Amino acid sequence: MTEHKPRNLTLAHGVLQAGEALSPSGKPLTLADLPRPGTQRWVARRKAEVVAAVRGGLITLQEACLRYRLSVDEFRSWERLLEAHGVAGLKITRTRRYRPALRNG
Repeated sequence: MTEHKPRNLTLAHGVLQAGEALSPSGKPLTLADLPRPGTQRWVARRKAEVVAAVRGGLITLQEACLRYRLSVDEFRSWERLLEAHGVAGLKITRTRRYRPALRNG
């Protein structure tokens, strides 16, 4: 399983340090802000928060997969959709619109 290495991100007020993550709204994200383990209703914002937590080094990919019972493939699909289409790409109603484009490109 490939781990994301935390990287410093430039912010308006300075640099985001390793182990810090930003929520989709741009606010610092903490473990308390993440969806509860066992979450079954995955709205786009929650998916984006989990991706941000892994990218920011708040939790590892392995921890996220265990905590939320996700496969690495499912997490990676969230990551790709978020990169390509933003939070809207994570909405289940957008699956048909966005996922075929990912397979071809």
